[in-house]
Amino acid sequence: MVVMLVVLFLIGIGIYSYRKSISDNKTIVPRNLHVLLLSNVLFYEKLKEEDRQEFRNKIELFLKAVNVESVGFRLEDIDVVLVAASAVIPVFYFENWQYSNLSTVILYPDYFNKDLSFTEGDVDRNIGGLVGTGRFRHQMILSRKALHYGFNNKTDKSNTGIHEFVHLIDMLDGDVDGVPNRLLSNAYVIPWLDLIHKEMEAINNDESDIRAYGGTKQEEFFAVASEYFFERPDLLKRKHPELFKMMELCFCSKR
Repeated sequence: MVVMLVVLFLIGIGIYSYRKSISDNKTIVPRNLHVLLLSNVLFYEKLKEEDRQEFRNKIELFLKAVNVESVGFRLEDIDVVLVAASAVIPVFYFENWQYSNLSTVILYPDYFNKDLSFTEGDVDRNIGGLVGTGRFRHQMILSRKALHYGFNNKTDKSNTGIHEFVHLIDMLDGDVDGVPNRLLSNAYVIPWLDLIHKEMEAINNDESDIRAYGGTKQEEFFAVASEYFFERPDLLKRKHPELFKMMELCFCSKR
């Protein structure tokens, strides 16, 4: 009887330790966070010092809630920082924001195909990121190459990491439809839809500098326009003033 109690006690300790190791298995915040952000994230570089501290605080909160993992390569501090920056940038002006629909970000070394294969020789490896559904629910998969390119190229209007996190924001109302009900009040929904359709028509008529992928679906337009807004805000304001104002309304109002 005593032996049985000891065995049960040890099993209980083992289960507790196992569960605790899972719950505590969150990504460590890099010690050189400020240096990595300053060197690689233009959005952070442009912030005032007090806002930079707030940005770092939000990164720490994100990494306490979400795991960042890698497949096929050893994860480095810069990978973690760029994932977290992609998450924080769209929601920087929101108070107490959490991605309730995300638990893990998985980095693949390269672009991948619809079968999630990324090895050399696989066909149709043109996907840079996706938000999981079904058995991949609460997961995001990003190409490390696409993630880094989005931050290294500071003159284009695209950023894969931001694109995928904007999809997550869009999903929070239950529909991925390009209408971010969590960000826009009902009064702005119809004007937003009218603007989307006008801008998508211009894209598809080759009369816009917005990336062509934004002309495929409403939800892709929202994500692509958001990339443009955060990567080249001054250019967007000059070329698409109405769209810029709507993006400001979505992302720059305290919530």
